Amino acid sequence: MTLLLLASLAACDRQSPPAGQAAANGEAPAPITSGEATGSSASGKGEFSYTLDRSKAGTPAPDLTFQTLDGNDTTLPDFAGKPLLVNLWATWCAPCVAEMPTLDAVAAAYGPKGLSVVAVSQDSQGGKIVQPFFAKQGFKHLKSWIDPENQLGFHYATGMLPTTILYDAQGKEVARVIGAMDWNGKEAHALIAEAMQS
Repeated sequence: MTLLLLASLAACDRQSPPAGQAAANGEAPAPITSGEATGSSASGKGEFSYTLDRSKAGTPAPDLTFQTLDGNDTTLPDFAGKPLLVNLWATWCAPCVAEMPTLDAVAAAYGPKGLSVVAVSQDSQGGKIVQPFFAKQGFKHLKSWIDPENQLGFHYATGMLPTTILYDAQGKEVARVIGAMDWNGKEAHALIAEAMQS
């Protein structure tokens, strides 16, 4: 119970964005299945506290529209045929920001092997706020998309950011991570390998 409390405190409550941000989801977090793991960073500060949820494994990726930073429409099925890591994040979410350099490292290491890393901002201001953020952070491999209507946030309904969903090459969900994970860690690499082997 204490670990679940720590996980919820470390992740951004999607119901409480700062002024100027619309909440993407007013629902309570999705139920958690038994056997899931909760972890935290080696520093003990909890920057990477998360819950691993496999309750939706096998579910197909939704066919919902989100956009490139240039405003062009795209969907998750547009990435069909490759394993896919979808990360929902926001600039105002501290655990999201802490996690992003590790996602940049994943994009560098696994992109050439076929993994698509799709970071989808849930910021209501869209590209206007995301482009300067990405420019300042200087990510070399990670790209961002925007979801100003929060369609993906409503669909996944975890109630928290960040939320990351891994899909296999057939577009079926492998697992989702609710909260921030160190994607350079052993468990993260095992999840990615599982998605890439399917």
